Amino acid sequence: TSRLSFGLTVQQDDLDTGRYTVDEIYDFMEEEGDSFLNFKASVGWSESTLNRGVLATRGHSQSLVFETTIPGSDLSFYKLDYNGQLFVPMTQNYTLRMHTRLGYGDAYGSTSRLPFYEHYYAGGFNSVRGFEDSSLGPRSTPSQAYHPVTGAPLTGEGQCGVDRKGRPTCTDDQDPRPFGGNVLVQGGLEGLFPMPFVKDQRSLRTSFFWDVGNVFDTNCPSGSNNCSDIDFGDMASSVGVGLTWITAMGPLSFSLAMPVVKPDDADTQVFQFSLGQTF
Repeated sequence: TSRLSFGLTVQQDDLDTGRYTVDEIYDFMEEEGDSFLNFKASVGWSESTLNRGVLATRGHSQSLVFETTIPGSDLSFYKLDYNGQLFVPMTQNYTLRMHTRLGYGDAYGSTSRLPFYEHYYAGGFNSVRGFEDSSLGPRSTPSQAYHPVTGAPLTGEGQCGVDRKGRPTCTDDQDPRPFGGNVLVQGGLEGLFPMPFVKDQRSLRTSFFWDVGNVFDTNCPSGSNNCSDIDFGDMASSVGVGLTWITAMGPLSFSLAMPVVKPDDADTQVFQFSLGQTF
């Protein structure tokens, strides 16, 4: 089946300027402000030949969604997302699943770059297992602390002063945190196999998997220390085993994964558990 859909939404964003202490967000708010009213239009296309709505084993599905702000909005940006999966029968009981998710967003017109709160993130379930949720990709640059009287930069650990907006900050209380990016590339392979000694496999999925992916930023802010353009050599990857069980409470998913390629600063997590989502 194929389907074409359209949508229109209104989004009001008011940023709490006292909440943020990283340079990338300061730069964005200085250029664009801290309160936005945006009108978003979207068009999407999807098709599916899957044999089941949940835990499919045959067929394929894919979707493409384009979303953009329209005239009258405070910011001008767009996002394009693609999701696809294909099930290839190997034998009667064994299936190879191939899947991918791609995303790209950018600004146009007078807006300098994609708003940071629209960024993509990677890591965790439905992404790259074996890494903590949203831990992959660019990281924030903590704001520099300055002496409150002389205005001189503070560089030693444990020194507290003010940031460039006059707000209290210290030199050792901030670690670079995942900041996301405007480009998402992820995918992988799964070998689906039946759970031994279980007769009814319709509510169970067991698999060996290989996940790969990362987030990049093609518009890194000037002065950012933890941001890079697209580099497929910096893709994270992991291998492991996974189990999804459809229960009366909802889907329960477990995975044991070992990172194969670990980008700098990425946070690993060998065992992962999730209630309410499948992979």
